[in-house]
Amino acid sequence: MGETIIDLKKADLTLGQDAASVHVLKQVDLSIGRGESVGIVGPSGSGKSTLLMVLAGLEKLDRGEVQIDGAALHSMTEDQVADFRGRNIGIVFQSFHLIPNMTALENVAVPLELANVRDAFAIARRELEAVGLGERLSHYPGQLSGGEQQRVAIARALAPQPRLLIADEPTGNLDADTGRQISDLLFAEQARRGMTLVLVTHDAALAARCQRQVRMRSGEIVIDAGDAVATKTKRVPA
Repeated sequence: MGETIIDLKKADLTLGQDAASVHVLKQVDLSIGRGESVGIVGPSGSGKSTLLMVLAGLEKLDRGEVQIDGAALHSMTEDQVADFRGRNIGIVFQSFHLIPNMTALENVAVPLELANVRDAFAIARRELEAVGLGERLSHYPGQLSGGEQQRVAIARALAPQPRLLIADEPTGNLDADTGRQISDLLFAEQARRGMTLVLVTHDAALAARCQRQVRMRSGEIVIDAGDAVATKTKRVPA
């Protein structure tokens, strides 16, 4: 692994309170190199999506450290984290999260405008053209297929030129053929831009396309296929 962009140390997080509390992350250590693609896999409830949210600064650790490209998210205020995330981290969700009364172009451009980015609509147009939606700029989400909506979401995530792209089940709501097209797009854009890609997926074929796979169970990393020692000593039945 080359230069580290993600460094998670002794990450510990409990969600909920009292009898409803769940110890979601248990002393998790994880390092990811710049430009690397990593697939996080594991059964439902293993903590993999929560781990992504910690990396995105959308969940705050109870204990431990999370550094993204040298920035200590664990010691920042919410406003500082939001500002850092807007400039450095792109996020793609399973459910697209597009604004229904905005066109594809507006869905990509408006977040840029809110971040005071110059030429927001020109950038949005370029990004939508890059994901194959140059002819769909004025269409609303309800007029787009699921695959097209996810392409808009990817364009929105890529528009700020992030160093890190995080994707939570990016093909989970798509049929197999469309899912493969979205996978192809994600990896092509990662390679073209030199980004780090970290994704959570239940799709074994998608995870296998990553340079490295990290398996979680019960809030812990049990296999890190990028670490021969971890693979030998921590392997548990799938």
